[in-house]
Amino acid sequence: MSNLQPAPAAAEFWRGLKEVFPVLIGMVPIALVLGAQAVAKGFHPVEAPLMGGVNFAGGSEFVAVGLWTTPPDLLLIAVMTFLVNCRHLLMGAALAPLVRQIPARKIFPALYVMCDETWAMSLADARKRGMFSLPYYLGNAAGMWVTWVLFVGIGAVLGPIIGDLERFGFDMAFTAVFLVLLRGAWTSFTAARPWFVSLAVAAPTYLILPGAWYVATGATAGLVAAFLLAPREEI
Repeated sequence: MSNLQPAPAAAEFWRGLKEVFPVLIGMVPIALVLGAQAVAKGFHPVEAPLMGGVNFAGGSEFVAVGLWTTPPDLLLIAVMTFLVNCRHLLMGAALAPLVRQIPARKIFPALYVMCDETWAMSLADARKRGMFSLPYYLGNAAGMWVTWVLFVGIGAVLGPIIGDLERFGFDMAFTAVFLVLLRGAWTSFTAARPWFVSLAVAAPTYLILPGAWYVATGATAGLVAAFLLAPREEI
């Protein structure tokens, strides 16, 4: 148990918003690319940020837009986005021991805005301070949500004017943000084994099979590896 006294909620919220700011800078080009890609696939400029705000899961949104056709194959899109978002099961399980003292009426609505960045930063902060701060988490999430929706919308408007934003290298921002989060969440090679299993399966699938099957195989392999390699408590 931590001996730290909880800080005022407003101060914790602003601390979370302040500390997530560098990540927000990295999210801007990613959001612009998504908005531009969505409009290129036939989305209305209003529909792109609406998707970003309602779904709020960048990886699955890129998958959905990448698979979008006219008419769309809704079953394929639903299955693929479900598999991508299955990582949230593990993310939620990692947070569970830290949020047991928070009433369900508060924590469950807050999980709606959980994404990779808010999860990673809040988990690292909780481990460092010995306690989970819901206002800090919400500060992270508010910055991420507003930035994401705003710049997806801007990308949807500017995409047809500027053209392919990926030619400016904006798509590399996704990889850069992921590597930063990976470094912050790294504890040991043993704990990261599911990540490497997912990579080892997804990479050859991407090279061999057409379409987005690498998403399904990589996500499934990672989930199975996480279950099989998780430490078992001795009875």
